[in-house]
Formats: sequence, structure tokens, C-alpha cells
Amino acid sequence: MSKKAGISFFEKYLSLWVILCIALGISIGKYLPEVPNFLSRMEYEHVSIPVALLIWLMIYPMMLKVDFSSVIKSIKQPKGLAVTIVTNWLIKPFTMYAIAYLFFNVIFKSLIPLDLSQSYIAGAVLLGAAPCTAMVFVWSHLTKGNPSYTLVQVAINDIIILFAFTPIVAFLLGINGIAVPYATLILSVILFVVIPLSLGILTRITLVKRHGVEYYNRFVSKFSNITIAGLLLTLVIIFSFQGNVILTNPLHILLIAVPLVIQTFMIFFIVYGWARLWKLNHSIAAPAGMIGASNFFELAVAVSVSIFGLSSGATLATVVGVLVEVPVMLTLVKIANNTRHWFSREVFEMDGIDS
Repeated sequence: MSKKAGISFFEKYLSLWVILCIALGISIGKYLPEVPNFLSRMEYEHVSIPVALLIWLMIYPMMLKVDFSSVIKSIKQPKGLAVTIVTNWLIKPFTMYAIAYLFFNVIFKSLIPLDLSQSYIAGAVLLGAAPCTAMVFVWSHLTKGNPSYTLVQVAINDIIILFAFTPIVAFLLGINGIAVPYATLILSVILFVVIPLSLGILTRITLVKRHGVEYYNRFVSKFSNITIAGLLLTLVIIFSFQGNVILTNPLHILLIAVPLVIQTFMIFFIVYGWARLWKLNHSIAAPAGMIGASNFFELAVAVSVSIFGLSSGATLATVVGVLVEVPVMLTLVKIANNTRHWFSREVFEMDGIDS
């Protein structure tokens, strides 16, 4: 009983913890700049090692729920994969460009100089063309998503990024010679997918062999709050990096956030609604919506810095994408959990896929 109460306590007040951690992070960035300065030196190929370790801490508990037999079952159910792939690569980048153009060049025309508006559009496109790799495992966990199916969806998107990201961005922005930092992409996949998945599978095999399935299930249940704790600590670090940016550019931060938030909600409901029409289970539909709505911000920021520079408007736009993502995604998690009844009744199993 106490265990359930503890989990309920964290989940019930998660929005409050997020707000407090964001405020703490901004305060650290403003008043203790030596902290983010020190952490920024712990970076390799544009990937923050402290943030990577915390994201790994969030992902590992979900990877404990994955086994290869359920991955094979996932591949045999192509509808959820089709929804994710079509939305991420044939809809999302183009709607992001259209929405960004509408707001930055038309609605906010009197508030943003033309050169900055074009830069903000570029940053938005970079975000729109990079679907999420790591954090989606957290959103899937919070919506009781099927871990194996989420893994397959993420893996397929990682493969597609290698081939589709550059031509889509080049087409939408009219930029030639875009240099995608493949080292950043490959390192992110290794850190956020390969390593935690390998350790999760090794843990499963070892514990099930030595102690049995029931013991293993009890072991996995102990990690529920670790994912949330990792999320909150990640927020403190991310927002400490951006404290001065937020405090010195409040108006433009807000203006950039508007189209990004609209795009995020729109893409989520496109995927979520499509999944409902196709009668997919909620444990597949919710993570699919989260993958479409969220962004691979490490890649977007790295590409923006390499093309436009650290102080460019494009890079600021990608940073704003980082700032708004967690609060918005937590809102979508709440929406997904509150609309579970929209989908057909299903039996939730740790590894099985019910359809």
C-alpha cells in the first residue's frame, strides 16, 4: 500500500516538481554560472555526458521490460509503425515549416526583424525534421506504453534519420552542403538505445535464470520512481545551461515557443487520432503520438551550431525547443492517460502486445 502511495505522490504532483526543477535550474544558471560552465566541459560530440547519464537512468528501467520475442511480435504489427513513419517524415517537417513561416513572417512580423525570423524558421525546421530518440522512452513509460513496440518505433526512426534528415532540411531551407554531425547521431543512438537495451536484456537473462520470472517482475517494479527522479535531475541541468538565455530574451523566447507548442500538440493529435481510427491499442497509440510530438533536440542543436553558429537565431530556436518540450510533453502524457477509454479495452502485460 505504501508503495502505491509513493508512486501516486510523485505522479500526482509531477507538474509541481517540474516547475520547481526548472526554476532551480534557471537560478543555478544565473547565480552559480560556474556549475553549468563546469558541466559544459563534460561534453563529447555535442552530447552532454551528465545529461546522457541521467537519460540513461530514465531509460534503463523501461529497457528491463523488453525482450526479443516481443520485439519480433512488434515488427509483425505494422500499423503502428506506419503511423509513426508517415507522420514523422511525410507530415511533421512540412507542417513545422508552414506553421513557423506563418508565425514568424506573418503574425509576428512587426515584432521580429526579417533576418531573425528566417533564422527562427531554420531552427524550427531542424527540430521538426528530427524525431525523438531518447526521452520518448520516458513518455512511453508514463503512459504505460508497450516498451518493446516503443523500442522498435525508435529504432526505425533512428535508421530513417540517417538518410532523410539532410535532404528534408536542405529542401525546406534551400541550403546546400548541410553537414550532419553523424558522430553526434551515432553516439546518441549508442548511449540512449544500444547500451541501456543491452544492459536491460543482460539483467533480464541473468535474473530470470537465477531467480525466476516472478522475482524479476518484482525487481522491475522497484524502478518506477527512478525514471521520474532522473527526469527531474535532467531538467535542473538542462535549464541551468539556458538560464541567461531565458532571462535575457523573454519576449523572443515566448514568440518562438508559440509555433513550437502548436506544432507539438497538432502532431500528437494527428498520430493519436489516426491510431484510434485504426483501432490500435492505447499502449501503442500513446508512445506513437509521443514520438511524433517530441524532438531529437541534441541533433537539432548540434546541426544548428555547426551551420549557423552558437549565437544565431536558429540555435536559439532549437534551444527553445528544448525548453518547451518537457512541460508540453508532460501535458500530452496527462491527456493520453485521461483518454485511455477512447481505445479498446486491452490487457496490459509486461512484454506482450495485445491487439
